[in-house]
Amino acid sequence: LATYHESSGTSGKPVSSYFSEADWEDITSRFLRSRVNLNSTDMVMVKTPYALVTTAHQMHRAARRAGATVVPADNRSANMPYRRVLRLLAEIPITVSWSLPTEAMVWAYLARHFGYDLKKDFPHLRTLMVAGEALSTERKNAISRAWGGRTVIEDYGSTETGSLAGECTEGRLHLWTDRVHCELISEEGDPANEGRLVVTPLQRSAMPLLRYDMEDQVRIEEGRCSCGSDFPSIEILGRKNTGVMTSAGNISIRELEKALYSVEGLWFWKARPTSGRFELEIEVLADPDTRTESLELAIFEKFQIKSKVSIGDVANFIPSAWLREEPLMQKPRFLFDANEDWNNSLAY
Repeated sequence: LATYHESSGTSGKPVSSYFSEADWEDITSRFLRSRVNLNSTDMVMVKTPYALVTTAHQMHRAARRAGATVVPADNRSANMPYRRVLRLLAEIPITVSWSLPTEAMVWAYLARHFGYDLKKDFPHLRTLMVAGEALSTERKNAISRAWGGRTVIEDYGSTETGSLAGECTEGRLHLWTDRVHCELISEEGDPANEGRLVVTPLQRSAMPLLRYDMEDQVRIEEGRCSCGSDFPSIEILGRKNTGVMTSAGNISIRELEKALYSVEGLWFWKARPTSGRFELEIEVLADPDTRTESLELAIFEKFQIKSKVSIGDVANFIPSAWLREEPLMQKPRFLFDANEDWNNSLAY
């Protein structure tokens, strides 16, 4: 055994995973197939947790294998506030970032808040590489627009399996079916090429996985892609329990995003069904009245349900601490001057 990991546990109890060095070789080589094309000229900021999940370790190993420099920024760390993230992106030649899609959107918003010019103040950043959330094409395009048209590249996988699919030059995710056997579990009424993804990694040695249920609803298309790849393409539709029931039926996050991000200027949103209509709160930077009317119309046209869209305060989406200056970090202290506050001396 080389390493032990656990899944994040967002859908239940965390799942234990063991990896040998040979397993890591397999995972790393799969991950490097992405069109991000990491190389020795790159500096990669890893902004996913260096903890029991594998995402940060996967990118770290892949970047080093390609000869790139790694900036191990971590995530959910008191030592890496968002102001510091933006300072790193602006002051050192980071070319590729690795994060959740939502993180990339938050950085763009906070950059504007702190007075950065997203086109001029981050001259080296070429690609935002993302994973860990179901990502609609519409939200992916919104992230790219927020970053002045920079490339956003998606990867798909899990802590238990590593990378299962990477993005090609045509913007499609391709399943690595030469390394992982993939099957669909379909329910009555599902199209033939849709279902819940079940995978069996073919080169796993430390902890073999046999027909491991990813719990993700997906759509798989066979045939040669215009990029030249013969690997099947996959579209991640999300988990069936992530939708919400309304008077117009079940509405999924993915379908809702198609309507929401059809209107430019949207940053963040939250929604809920209330007494026969859909209630949404959004954060936009310009023309709020026009945006609310456009969104109400787009939602009605797509779902045939009336909605009430209002402009929310940014504090309803982003904690106020994220909007402050970069805090000073300290190590544990035990000895103080006479006039110093010595309460919470271990609050490092």
